[in-house]
Amino acid sequence: MMRKRFSVFFIFMALILTLGIFSGFSLNIKKRVLADEFVNVKSKSAILMDFNSHTVVYEHNAKEHLPIASMCKIMTLLLCFEALDDGIIGMDEEIVVSDTAAGMGGSQVFLEANANYKVHELLKSIVVASANDACVAMAEKLYGSESSFVTQMNNKAAELNMNDTVFTNCTGLPKVGQYSCARDVSVMFSELLKHKEYYEFSSIWMDEITHPKGRKTEISNTNKLIRFYQGCDSGKTGYTSEAGHCLAASAIRDGMRLVCVVISAPDSKTRFAEVSSMFNKGFAEYTNKLLIDSSKPLDLTVEVPDGKKDTVSVVAARSVYLFSSKHVQRSVEIDFQPSENLKAPVYKGDIVGKLIVYENGIEIDSVDVVSVEDILEKTYFDYIKDIMRDWAII
Repeated sequence: MMRKRFSVFFIFMALILTLGIFSGFSLNIKKRVLADEFVNVKSKSAILMDFNSHTVVYEHNAKEHLPIASMCKIMTLLLCFEALDDGIIGMDEEIVVSDTAAGMGGSQVFLEANANYKVHELLKSIVVASANDACVAMAEKLYGSESSFVTQMNNKAAELNMNDTVFTNCTGLPKVGQYSCARDVSVMFSELLKHKEYYEFSSIWMDEITHPKGRKTEISNTNKLIRFYQGCDSGKTGYTSEAGHCLAASAIRDGMRLVCVVISAPDSKTRFAEVSSMFNKGFAEYTNKLLIDSSKPLDLTVEVPDGKKDTVSVVAARSVYLFSSKHVQRSVEIDFQPSENLKAPVYKGDIVGKLIVYENGIEIDSVDVVSVEDILEKTYFDYIKDIMRDWAII
């Protein structure tokens, strides 16, 4: 089978050329600073990155080890939503809250000990109100104890190459030995943002929790940007006297999603102002063009030798984006390479090739191409039918 190549050309009318070379699945993020003075950052640490390509637009002390307070709950939520995806728990499943969980203190929704709460309500309490009691209740449900849950938090951090993070609890309450950095927070937050069910809660501004005995607790989102910043639909705040004012937030405009983290701002107003300023600069100066849309079949077919059908329709395993400064002239080529020794049977979801994106002859990204249908192997009778058809034509 021959390779197929086609070109994509973008002209952005640039004043400057800033090329971000990236790998779409990799978390090895690349730094691309817009200017020497991006924003006047007063926080101890900060980072702004593109969600899809993981390209860093700006960073300031991004790998410094610091306490991150309730931003630890990002990892807590990530494990919870992964458990939902894996079918380990369900949104309507009820959890009995232990005395330990109910007595956590700090930010909480005042869960009743030994009462039943649905997973949906507990997750809402964590996302919107940063509830420590709900965190421990979920941790105990999933792994039996908070300490076992924390082990899984650290395992997940290692899996994500978060090499500058150690968790010692699931709430972010002050504890010796617990730290992270802006870079690692941006990585785990980006993972959380991949879970669509998270957004059911992240944009809630005000709501209430109804307890089993009828008592109600009003909750309001600690991330004020979801109300006051256009495009912001998610985030997690954090504060202790040790950590200062922290915020991880994400906003999306015109299909481009940015992720921003600040650690240890001097006050709450500053953390929101600095994240807003970085978002403003990012959206003003950068763009993210969709090259390959994984939701649509590709305009090519792949030959399937010995198949009941000669070719199979295909789709990219994920979308591919080109992240770049605005007003930049860029030309890329996309090369399709079919899998070697491909033959029937081929089943839906099987990898049948690869798309490789080149810029100036350099590979900048690649993505698997998968079948969208089953192509079964020809039987003896299929070959007879082919012979008879050919005879009829003659």
